[in-house]
Amino acid sequence: MEAAGDVVFRLDPAGRIVAASERTRTLFALRGMGAALVSLAPEADQAALGAALLDAGAAAEPARLDVRLHTASKDIWFELRLGRLQHAGGAALLVVGCDISLRRDTEERLRHLATHDALTELPNRLLLSDRIRMVIAHARRSGQNFSVATIGLDGFKKVNDGLGHPVGDAVLRIAAARLRKTLRDSDTLARIGGDEFVAVLPGTCSEAQIKLVTGRLLATLQAPFEVDKHTIYIGASIGLALFPEHAEDEVQLVALADAAMSRAKETGKARCLVYSPRDSGPPEHDISLEAAMFQAVREGEFLLYYQPIVDAPTRRIQGFETLMRWKHPTLGMVPPVRFIPIAETNGLINLLGAWALKAACVQLKQFEEVAKRPLYISVNISPRQFRNDKFLEVLDHALAFSGMSGSQLVLEITEGTLMIDPVHAESILVKMAERQARIAIDDFGTGYSSLAYLKRFPISVLKIDRAFIKDLPDAPKDGAICNAVLDLAKHLGLSVVAEGVETEAQLDYLDQRGCQYIQGYLTGKPMPAHAAMAALKEDLYASLMPIEPQAGIR
Repeated sequence: MEAAGDVVFRLDPAGRIVAASERTRTLFALRGMGAALVSLAPEADQAALGAALLDAGAAAEPARLDVRLHTASKDIWFELRLGRLQHAGGAALLVVGCDISLRRDTEERLRHLATHDALTELPNRLLLSDRIRMVIAHARRSGQNFSVATIGLDGFKKVNDGLGHPVGDAVLRIAAARLRKTLRDSDTLARIGGDEFVAVLPGTCSEAQIKLVTGRLLATLQAPFEVDKHTIYIGASIGLALFPEHAEDEVQLVALADAAMSRAKETGKARCLVYSPRDSGPPEHDISLEAAMFQAVREGEFLLYYQPIVDAPTRRIQGFETLMRWKHPTLGMVPPVRFIPIAETNGLINLLGAWALKAACVQLKQFEEVAKRPLYISVNISPRQFRNDKFLEVLDHALAFSGMSGSQLVLEITEGTLMIDPVHAESILVKMAERQARIAIDDFGTGYSSLAYLKRFPISVLKIDRAFIKDLPDAPKDGAICNAVLDLAKHLGLSVVAEGVETEAQLDYLDQRGCQYIQGYLTGKPMPAHAAMAALKEDLYASLMPIEPQAGIR
């Protein structure tokens, strides 16, 4: 016993200390024998230690137990090994204890890291879900409902980009401290990533309660942040979801609160909005739609529709704009506004875009066989496609496979795409022009409008956005913009296509001012290839009656 490096006790069958090593007596300041070993443990651990001693006295094999014991200076975690001992004095228990404080501290730290945000020490998403489930269980028992608030900092990206991540991290730590101080002890505050925090607010459901709490949260984040001699002003946008009015599980509550927060940012920032059905749906919806998109590629559910582009004076078709559609087996026609942004994000747009370009070029040859005259095809190029290193290879393959001339192909690109990286854009546009492909600026005047790139880039066509067409001829300002674009294009030698033409009055106005090409429901809505070929064969476009526009179809 005296030679052991660990603490060593010999106990009688009743669990009283009858002997201890010198190191043990010193560590625990034992002045004599006879005290019960369980008296050295905190009250909360005494029952477990007492039960272990009883079991060890009857067991054939030694037992183990992790327990805290009071030493002369502090509580220490020990791993106790408990076993029966036979000696001249009769049966006894031998207890050997190893100090495991370092191991326990490490385990506790790892548990903390698994459930807390390392930067702010707030609960993370994992612990947040557990806390919300606990509050849901309590709400169902007590009838006391609650709300979940998602708090997003306004303008935080500018802090990170302009002053660096260390300053941004300091701002997040200060924001976390302010929010924690503003909330009650019964509330839970978590950081779920980036500049987003989530607060769980038991009992906060009425309009008056929500205004009071969120008003305080907004106010505390509007105060200036002093970091490294920088005075920083940011604010916050807050979205709330209510239990059980909006959702009854933790995932949905956070998702709907996040949707409301996003709407608050979109509609002015520095405000709080409670979720309503008009807000975007939870992320699970997009995830399921994304999975369905990959299946749609395999099953051939994506289609190409073609909208005619006609000569304004004669109304004869000159070409088609290619538009992608998705015919889902259960959802029906999924509008592009729902699936194109997802395809841009997950990279599927490169595959879809390559297929569309090749298919459109092949289809043009079939259109020309029916029309008995030259036509052109216009294809939209997404920002991600345009930046893809393989884009020129895709273009070359489409032209070679179809056998069509590059001069019959118009590639539509938005202003924003060109301005992301003008140097790279110029290089790619020059190479596209070398292949005789014509470049059209889509939705001209609605993005990063700059007259400089009309001179710098090899552009052939400007497409006037429908926003400037829909109120003609009764909107003088829209008319002035259209006139300016037409005059500019004339002097630069560019063609102009007016989009969204739906009435005879609009067509007459544009025709009188020299707009040669029009596109819209007046002369043809988007249609599948067989319908386009039938219309070409019968040459019906000049006599088409106006067609009422359909919501969601472009």
